[in-house]
This record gives sequence, C-alpha cells and structure tokens, in this order.
Amino acid sequence: MTDKLGAYRAKRDTARTPEPIPPEGPLPRGEDDTFVVQEHHARSLHWDLRLERGGVLVSWAIPKGLPPDPATNHLAVHTEDHPVEYAGFEGEIPKGEYGGGTMTIWDRGHYTTEKWSDHEIKIVLSGSRVAGRYVLFRTGDRDWMIHRMDPPGDRWEPPPVPLAPMTPVTRARVPRDPGAYAWEFWWGGVRALAYVEGGRLTLRDAAGADVTAGHRWLRPLAGSFGSRAVVLDGEVVTVAGTVVYIAYDLLYDAGRSLLAEPFEHRRTGLESLAVDGPRWQTAPSWPGEVHAVRRAAAEQGLPGVVGKRLGSAYAPGEESPAWVRLPAKAAG
Repeated sequence: MTDKLGAYRAKRDTARTPEPIPPEGPLPRGEDDTFVVQEHHARSLHWDLRLERGGVLVSWAIPKGLPPDPATNHLAVHTEDHPVEYAGFEGEIPKGEYGGGTMTIWDRGHYTTEKWSDHEIKIVLSGSRVAGRYVLFRTGDRDWMIHRMDPPGDRWEPPPVPLAPMTPVTRARVPRDPGAYAWEFWWGGVRALAYVEGGRLTLRDAAGADVTAGHRWLRPLAGSFGSRAVVLDGEVVTVAGTVVYIAYDLLYDAGRSLLAEPFEHRRTGLESLAVDGPRWQTAPSWPGEVHAVRRAAAEQGLPGVVGKRLGSAYAPGEESPAWVRLPAKAAG
C-alpha cells in the first residue's frame, strides 16, 4: 500500500522542525469533514488549505488566499499530503528547513463534500472566518484554481477600482471653525494609494499608474496585513534621509468601502490598523490644533499643514473645500 505521508516525511526531520511527523503505520480514521486554513509567512506569504480525507490532510498552497468573490479565481498549488495532526499546528518552522517561517491557523472548521475527483473538488466550508461553497479544479500537474461558487456575504464589497485621490484647496487663512478639522502635516511628498489584497501590494500614483515596481521596498507592508484587504491613501516621503510611506486615510477595509464614511471614522479605522513598520507609518493627526501643528511644521521645514473636516466623506478626484491646505508660518 502506498504511504500517503512518504513525501511529507521525506521533506522533514523530527530533530529540526516542530511540525508533527507521525511514524509509519495505519492512518487515523476520521469523518473526512475537517478543514484548516493556515497562514504561512514563509519565503513568500501564502495560505494553506487542508482537507481531511482518507486519514490525511490533502493540501494546497494558495498565494492570495481563498477568493471572497465569485468574480475572481485564485491559484491553488497542490502540495504533499499532511498528517491530520497538522490541523492543530501553529509555530515557527526553522529557517533553512522546508517551508521555513511562521505558521498560524487562520481558520478551521468542518466541510461537506459535494464532489471529489482527480480533477474537480466541490466543497462547502463552515468555519469562523470563511463559509461558503468552493470548487477546486485542476489546470495542470500541480496547478489548480479555487473558485467561490456562492455570493459573498451581504455586506461584502469588492475593493474600489483605481481611485483618483481627493485633494485640498489652498488657503492663506485659518478657517473660522478650526475645531471642526483634524490637522496634519503637509508632507510635500509624492501622492500614492496603496491597494493591499491577499498579502500583495499594488501602489498607484495620483494619475492611477501602477508604480509598484519602483517601490519594491514597500512590499512587506502588504504582508503585515495578512489576508486583510485594504486601500490606503498617503504619500511617499523622505524622512531623515529614508524614503517611507506615510498613510493618512483608509478608503477600504475588509470587504467594505469607506468612501462615504466621515473622516473621523476613517481615521479611527486607520489607527486601529496600526500601520507602523520600518518604512511605513501612520501620519499623526491633531483635531483642532491648527496653530500648534502649523508651528511644528515650520520648525521641521515642512511646507505647511492640511486640515480635514471631521465629518467629511472622501471625494475621489475632487479638489474639495472639506480639506484645507495652509502654508507653514514661523513659530511665534
């Protein structure tokens, strides 16, 4: 009889990896109804879908994760069968070992089988984060595609098409109601919208052109979000001699467009994401503090400040009076 876990064991050493490596012998008999999705921060971020069947976990590596929308199919690469014990595995696979990196459980639960053949598998997943009908269909030797068959949840929306950024009007004087605005630095950088989905980044300039290739240093930003899909508005800025991305607005988050939300709600959402890394950060913002922020901008040699009306929606492509840009002035 073929050892279903032979390929798995051949790639792993019990003395070097914490992964479960059961000895050869009879396989456990289950109900063929357990699934797990593991987030795998290896050489490249991906998600591993594993389905219990015949005493093992039949496995696929999915670079962009399970598709939430029937309009999009995702690549799924068939890998070696894993032991059923792997459904509970989380941990650090040592660098240099096969699959080296951090493994966490993204979701797990039960599934039912509608069809299982060598070329097509139809399943219904019931987990805490994912629930729905999916089909895996084979396109090559190890290459498959995964497609969602049923509609996504009622509140889910696809990420917005490439957006033209909202821009401020320039004024010489402080508005009469400065307390109605959140005040930020006017950075004087290059405007860029960051589209993050499936752990991958697309960076677009103000004209909508894809400029990701010129900013490869920013790609790890996407991995920090895991499977979460977001659209950030911000600028590429040089700070203390280092080029960084400064995010100052959140336009889409986890299946929901935020364009119609008031700025103060978008700002709260942005802060909850904790966008803070070696070359990316969240822009500081101070509601009502126009004079202090303006003085600080002048002291730091920045061109000025931008005030964003707390209750304003995001107006793509518009120069809107809801955002006011003021030149810096000397302290005092």
